Amino acid sequence: MPILEVENLSVSFKQYNAGFKQIHNQVISSLNITLEAGEILAVVGASGSGKSLLAHAILGILPSNASTSGTIKYKGEILTPARQEALRGTEIAIVPQSVSFLDPLMRVGKQVRTSVKGSEDPTTIQRKVFERYRLCEEDETLYPFQLSGGMARRVLLSTAMVSGAKLIIADEPTPGLDPIVMKEALQNIREFADNGRAVMFITHDIESALQIADKIAVFYAGSTVEIAPVKNFKNQGEALRHPYTKALWRALPQNEFIPIPGSQPQSSELPTGCLFAPRCPIATTECHEKHPEARELRDGMVRCIHAN
Repeated sequence: MPILEVENLSVSFKQYNAGFKQIHNQVISSLNITLEAGEILAVVGASGSGKSLLAHAILGILPSNASTSGTIKYKGEILTPARQEALRGTEIAIVPQSVSFLDPLMRVGKQVRTSVKGSEDPTTIQRKVFERYRLCEEDETLYPFQLSGGMARRVLLSTAMVSGAKLIIADEPTPGLDPIVMKEALQNIREFADNGRAVMFITHDIESALQIADKIAVFYAGSTVEIAPVKNFKNQGEALRHPYTKALWRALPQNEFIPIPGSQPQSSELPTGCLFAPRCPIATTECHEKHPEARELRDGMVRCIHAN
């Protein structure tokens, strides 16, 4: 049984326009992912594609003006608000993108110790994980505002690692880390999965994702356009399925460094058909008329009528 299943998730926000008319701005539509125990699923895509919103929807920490549809299941059971609250920070932990998630009034060592689960001494566990991330004993007495950005991210990683969670959602955990610490952080995340847990690794850095992930989920304008095994990301991307994924792969500096024409549409200006159709070189009339359904293809998933 998968640890996490997200089926046809849509998220919209209630807002008011300049004329004080209430509108519902849909920012995620028909989003699907599945995550197994022992697996790392990397979620990649441009800013605004819905990666962090997915994490917040799973944890039940969306703003009060948000509404959702679709289903989110944890170990086969639907995540109701009450169940999200019970599992948050225990079985499901997040390494948040923003260091503002740290309590500004609590010393960071104590913050990590409060997350320790099990019978072992929390101080011993906290100091072990700090040593692993090159944080010394003096650092545990500091407040968040006294940390550099890289140090704060290491504290956030430490908090998730000691939590005993079965599912870790790592939302951009590596920016600001020096190469040595980043390599160790990626290794720790891989070890976490190898010990039977599951990791959703949200990142802009495809290269980091390819080092540790089992599968890559590609988001575009609030929708999953492809899920592919890591082994498909090689050569000219001929094993990939969706035109956007192929273009994203070719745009990397170490590949062809070819930019993708146009830009990702704003959530308030989404096209009626395929979301990528206005930028797609192989789009046909049918692509502009209907949003394509997700379908399985070659051990992966794709949302494109032309993929084969």
